[in-house]
Amino acid sequence: MDQSNYSSLNGFILLGFSDHPTLEIVLSGIVSIFYLITLVGNTAIILASLLDSHLNTPMYFFLRNLSFLDLCFTTSIIPQMLVNLWGPDKTISYMGCAIQLYVYMWLGSVECLLLAVMSYDRFIAICKPLHYLVIMNPHLCLKMIITVWSTSFVVSLILCTLTLNLPRCGNNRLEHFLCELPAMVRLACIDTTTVEMSVFALGIVIVITPLILILISYGYIAKAVLRMKSKAGQRKAMNTCGSHLTVVSIFYGTIIYMYLRPGNSASKDQGKFLTLFYTIITPSLNPLIYTLRNKDMKDALKKLMRIDHGSKKSKRDWNS
Repeated sequence: MDQSNYSSLNGFILLGFSDHPTLEIVLSGIVSIFYLITLVGNTAIILASLLDSHLNTPMYFFLRNLSFLDLCFTTSIIPQMLVNLWGPDKTISYMGCAIQLYVYMWLGSVECLLLAVMSYDRFIAICKPLHYLVIMNPHLCLKMIITVWSTSFVVSLILCTLTLNLPRCGNNRLEHFLCELPAMVRLACIDTTTVEMSVFALGIVIVITPLILILISYGYIAKAVLRMKSKAGQRKAMNTCGSHLTVVSIFYGTIIYMYLRPGNSASKDQGKFLTLFYTIITPSLNPLIYTLRNKDMKDALKKLMRIDHGSKKSKRDWNS
């Protein structure tokens, strides 16, 4: 048998934290809890913003997309990870690994671009408030979202196809708990400089360029806020932007450290824990960050809870 085709036929072994069995048990519990928080929190944000007419604005349109993205992102990773953590079977089929790699890279790229779009939305809202609804009209918002998802898909297609086409000479033991791009590249049995340079170049486009746009937007926002004479106006502007800035800081800080650092500058376990942080913990924090700092969203969630409570009460009255 051609050794280069071995992993295509037999799939991959996800080593994960298999050398720390006790840690696997602890992590499985932590991951399950954060996944539940992610599912409940992001679903609540989507429902609350859809049902409350006051939240029918571009800001909440983009927030719904972020919540939907977080639901898809974690669901593409966590079920397989829990199977890996719970039992002795650490294998994943070649097709399953390829699908996870494409989806993981696609959704990760979407989040980078979506956060930049959300910063532009905040820039227009604060710096050009009188023209906000004219500029950020539904047609433009939809075009921006389609562009974000389609551009990210193309980037994912290029990077993942390059990675999967690398010969592995029978190497199928992934030093990770998911099919992640850097871990896949490390399996190659040839010089991967060209692929790594391609990853770095597209990383600049998909990570650094949006970050620069975010920083420019917030530079203008900061100037506009400082010019405001009303303290109440300043507080409202800061509350509006504070949630997004917090999410940007957590997400981009981890991503840049993970993907734009020298390949051997951190231990393998450190890389795994960083991946855990931005793929599992960050999506569960996003709903908390946005609801704790946003009065409109808190009011919408209270209404949603009252609707749910009222429907349950009606069912009890009917049954009685």
